[in-house]
Amino acid sequence: MKKWLLALLVVTVYLLHQDYWNWRKVEPLVFGFLPIGLAYHAGYSMLAAFMMWLLVRFAWPKELDALEREHPVSPVTPGRAAADPLASRESRGGGSGGDPTEA
Repeated sequence: MKKWLLALLVVTVYLLHQDYWNWRKVEPLVFGFLPIGLAYHAGYSMLAAFMMWLLVRFAWPKELDALEREHPVSPVTPGRAAADPLASRESRGGGSGGDPTEA
């Protein structure tokens, strides 16, 4: 049931993004300087951020977190840099790789 509500929220937020009713309006100015369309999209962005928080909080697959805890990924393995052609090129004093003739 909870996932259906989240799916309905996603569809609703998607439909609210199609802001056809403010396309040709400048007035009224929100806070005296902000056009209504821009204010609408600022509010929409906050709604979208809140929706993403809800999706991560309640619909994130728990299996992914469990899998990562079981098999952590190390960022760099010790012998890997020597086998990497770019790393060995930089260790020889080569450049950043912009010029293929440089080395």
